[in-house]
Amino acid sequence: MEPEREGTERHPRKVRKRRQAPNKLVGAAEAMKASWDLEESQPEAKKARLSTILFTDNCEVTHDQLCELLKYAVLGKSNVPKPSWCQLFHQNHLNNVVVFVLQGMSQLHFYRFYLEFGCLRKAFRHKFRLPPPSSDFLADIVGLQTKQRAGDLPKTMEGPLPSNAKAVNLQNDPIIQKYGSKKVGLTRCLLTKEEMRTFHFPLQGFPECENFLLTKCNGSIADNSPLFGLDCEMCLTSKGRELTRISLVAEGGCCVMDELVKPENKILDYLTSFSGITKKILNPVTTKLKDVQRQLKALLPPDAVLVGHSLDLDLRALKMIHPYVIDTSLLYVREQGRRFKLKFLAKAILGKDIQCPDRLGHDATEDARIILELAQYFLKYGPKKIAELNLEALANHQEIQATGREPRNTTEVLQHPNTSVLECLDSVGQKLLFLTREIDAGELASSRNCQTIKCISNKEVLEQARVEIPLFPFSIVQFSFKAFSPILTEEMNKRMRIKWTEISTVYAGPFSKNCNLRSLKRLFKSFGPVQSMTFVLETRQPHLCIQYEVLEAAQLAIESLDGILVDGTCIKVQRPVTELTLDCETLVNELEGDSENQGSIYLFGVSETFKEQLLQEPRLFLGLEAVILPKDLKNGKQKKYCFLKFKSFGSAQRALNILTGKDWKLKGRHALTPRHLHAWLRGLPPESRRPAGLRVVPPPFEQEALQTLKLDHPKTAAWRWGRKIGKLYSSLCPGTLCLILLPGTKSTHGSLPGLGLMGIKEEEESTISGL
Repeated sequence: MEPEREGTERHPRKVRKRRQAPNKLVGAAEAMKASWDLEESQPEAKKARLSTILFTDNCEVTHDQLCELLKYAVLGKSNVPKPSWCQLFHQNHLNNVVVFVLQGMSQLHFYRFYLEFGCLRKAFRHKFRLPPPSSDFLADIVGLQTKQRAGDLPKTMEGPLPSNAKAVNLQNDPIIQKYGSKKVGLTRCLLTKEEMRTFHFPLQGFPECENFLLTKCNGSIADNSPLFGLDCEMCLTSKGRELTRISLVAEGGCCVMDELVKPENKILDYLTSFSGITKKILNPVTTKLKDVQRQLKALLPPDAVLVGHSLDLDLRALKMIHPYVIDTSLLYVREQGRRFKLKFLAKAILGKDIQCPDRLGHDATEDARIILELAQYFLKYGPKKIAELNLEALANHQEIQATGREPRNTTEVLQHPNTSVLECLDSVGQKLLFLTREIDAGELASSRNCQTIKCISNKEVLEQARVEIPLFPFSIVQFSFKAFSPILTEEMNKRMRIKWTEISTVYAGPFSKNCNLRSLKRLFKSFGPVQSMTFVLETRQPHLCIQYEVLEAAQLAIESLDGILVDGTCIKVQRPVTELTLDCETLVNELEGDSENQGSIYLFGVSETFKEQLLQEPRLFLGLEAVILPKDLKNGKQKKYCFLKFKSFGSAQRALNILTGKDWKLKGRHALTPRHLHAWLRGLPPESRRPAGLRVVPPPFEQEALQTLKLDHPKTAAWRWGRKIGKLYSSLCPGTLCLILLPGTKSTHGSLPGLGLMGIKEEEESTISGL
């Protein structure tokens, strides 16, 4: 019996029928939301949904704010503060939370290799900026405090359990609330099919159970049907957890099956401290999984009832499906959906000591026998007898002995501002999965209530993630990459910023020597804010060079003016051609298809009364989530352009058609750049810009790496791992909140901000385009 499974519950979240507060608008009156966003109040919208329109001007999300979201997403309790920077609707419809950390990468990596990260940017609509990381990024985002680390608690102290710590209010006991106070029969203790689905038992017809065998037990069940205690031990292999021992005990305590099993795949960790299995014990074993499957099917009668503790994990290790089960971790119901450990129940109910620390690992036969006795005790004495034992008080007493302090109740834990994600998970009987390379484990790996699996490579981390993520409600998967050298970082930062300046610049011409310069300036300024406009006289006929403040304005000018007649001359409007703009057409197309830009439009020519004008016709703009009105950083005045963010592309297109029509007379198109990118580009120093067309030669060592396409080159790594993580995201169950975090880098040579991508896996997202 593995103790870590005790905290690995996926307890169901109760559906709370409460009306969500409407979204707020950024830069617009909050009252607009209630009339525009009528879709939010529709009863059919019963799935988890994110809105990140409450960003600050610099679009930066702090590590503490990330922690806010993670706690709210996992717990979803009414007394947990909602995140201050975004909105999560219908949290009770979330199934899992998964955080992928790409250690060593930053926002610079993402936009320098934007095309290579295609899978991720298409899958995640919400992106945000992160500050440069501290010394321990993961400890920050899960909220581990320096004064109170979860891993620094004292070791368990042994001591007798009191007979009864305090008076029991039986009516409030969760066992009484579920089963009543009268004795119940065996059939009442069986898990229903819905409960088995909720607690992730293998079921026929589920995609992940296609190769599972049926026990063929399909007889009618009665209160006198035979019970069998089952316990399995597992090891960690290259394909996840695999069976190493199975013990089956019949009523009366007779062990009818006790077999060691040789896994099919390479063993990475025998988990000896839990399983008692060593390499020496398993070496001579020739029994395979298929052998014990055949033996178990032969042993069980048609009406057999399997009894286990976290039995879903045992059946998954066996790769078998059985319809009639009793799970003692669920039978002995605990407050807040938590579960009692088998060792605790054996002592509190039966007065027996098991899993003793002086013994190497667990005895599977002993555990199976205890599990069976616990079920028999429940059936013999009934729920009232169990409730009178006051198990919660006994467990609290044991915690005092183990930690040296009074256990805080759930409400106190959740409301404390410095509560970590680990403590919140522990308060509801859940556990965090942490997958990482061994050399990059950090402090989180040694924290209490964290199931850490250390791997030797990123490839192994990915393989383990496929197997382990479905078993945990909250997972952190960390990949590690070699950070840029200071020289390469400086060069790439410069080239990235220059590239953005160049693709926001257009050349137009030729014009006649007698052209009206004032009219031309007015024409090009009608598409967006202009940084600079210069006359180019190096050519036979004059040309104009216009550098726009935003990429959308430059693209709109090209689309509107290229090929038109000006004073009888057909002009060409195009970007400068340099090595940094050769792929700009592809880049612009990909930016427009970016999931974050889907549903956003750019408009130029708006006045200071634009908001008020919109208020007069709210029904024309159903689905509008945000009005983003940039301001001049020097004088604080509203600029003449804005971005409107809608829930869907269709709503955005409908609004664009209206606003660029004859009634509004605005210029606009679909957005190309997310807000966090605007914030980053605004901060670039003037000296990093260059005259358009000036060539920047890549450093020789980067040229060489690109030519040989080394696997560890950042460009190749972005492409390969973006696809791999994208495929893993596709395999997650619907209703999974997923975050991709590029933490940024920090060194004595300077810091680079990070980037976060976020989304909720939808039911229809079976694949990601481009994989």
